[in-house]
Amino acid sequence: MSVDRRSFIGLAGASAAALTLAACSGAGAGSGSGGGQEGDGTLQFWSNHPGGSKELEQAMIDAWNEANPDTPAALVSAGANYEELAQRVNAALTGGDLPDVFIASDVTWFNFALNEATTPLDDLWTENDIDSDDIVDTLREDYTFEDKHYGMPYCRSTCLMYFNTDVLTKAGLPTDRGPETWQEFAEWAPKIVEANDGKPALVVPDGSNYLDWYFQGMIWAFGGKYSEEWEPTFTSAESIEAGTFLQEQVRAGHIAIDANAANTFAIGEASGLLESTGSLGGLNDTASAPFHTTYLPGPAPACATGGAGLAIPAGISDERKAIAVTFMDFITSTENTITFTQATGYMPVRKSALEHPDEVAYLQENPNAQTAIDQLAENTAPQDAARVFVPGGGARIGGGLDRITIGDEDVQTVFQALSDETQEVIERDIEPLLG
Repeated sequence: MSVDRRSFIGLAGASAAALTLAACSGAGAGSGSGGGQEGDGTLQFWSNHPGGSKELEQAMIDAWNEANPDTPAALVSAGANYEELAQRVNAALTGGDLPDVFIASDVTWFNFALNEATTPLDDLWTENDIDSDDIVDTLREDYTFEDKHYGMPYCRSTCLMYFNTDVLTKAGLPTDRGPETWQEFAEWAPKIVEANDGKPALVVPDGSNYLDWYFQGMIWAFGGKYSEEWEPTFTSAESIEAGTFLQEQVRAGHIAIDANAANTFAIGEASGLLESTGSLGGLNDTASAPFHTTYLPGPAPACATGGAGLAIPAGISDERKAIAVTFMDFITSTENTITFTQATGYMPVRKSALEHPDEVAYLQENPNAQTAIDQLAENTAPQDAARVFVPGGGARIGGGLDRITIGDEDVQTVFQALSDETQEVIERDIEPLLG
């Protein structure tokens, strides 16, 4: 979908407030509830600790509690991933203790907002003297619906290519850039495979681990997309070409699909990795060989923004909302976003952080962290509706991509099924509500 999608969803969603909350759900819900947020005054922050950030999040909460003893916060482990966390929030919405703040991902925030389950933040920002203009514009506007903002950027990312520079050197390939197109990758791949004892040139997570997000950039680079606004476009010639390319590269042994792709790359069993920038911190600690990060192959835009933000339930008191938005401002403050992003690899969400001398020096010393920041401005676009707005879109597409890669099924057949299934959901759950 083009950058015009923000105005599009404002129009399309005007009559859609009754869309089922099940649209936000994922498999494997957690159990229990946050508890206590209205009873004892403890603010509940529900997180899945993206990028292995549990200790970091607890340290930030400890600092908040020291500065705000009258409004303490508690960190609640609410799921192993974004989908489990969304499922747990859904359960609370139907009759449990609501969190004060929770993490809402790129594929869950919209349906919460559409159903008026989360609170618009604009008035809260104004009433509590929060400078929303300091939030990186592209990241802030990703949460816009009907001219209001329903999320505050937190753990935001783009996809990156990671390449083992020792292997690239052995293969006689550049070590200061990545392949500029997927066609150039196909030219590089046999040389990379040969230089690393037959191991894949690139490993990518499977459909249960967001292959649908990573492939979105590839399909754009081929001129295709998942959808044009509410119209599925899986079966366009360009989309089929992208799917066929992915399948052929898997068949050739150039690309491997792996549930734990980052670990496979870290231990040297693949020479390249297509993963989130949020994996950078972990790979800095675990990779067995030097690597560099690059943009996704173009032509641009060839990479989707992703990650998650912070949201506030609509069903808590106004007093709790005021505390919650102040907490969100603290968690994403200049100092905290610098600490959080340097440790995890996620992108800084504050303009002031990008200008801070500590961050400027860090990025100069760590060019791999600069890649995502530069790519955000030069090679990204908002995601297609079929993945992030249509209920179950990400999981549906991920399953289809597993079928053509791991299962080696016919691309045309699988993409036609994706188109039909997506259209059915749109007609059943969305079109009747568009007015």
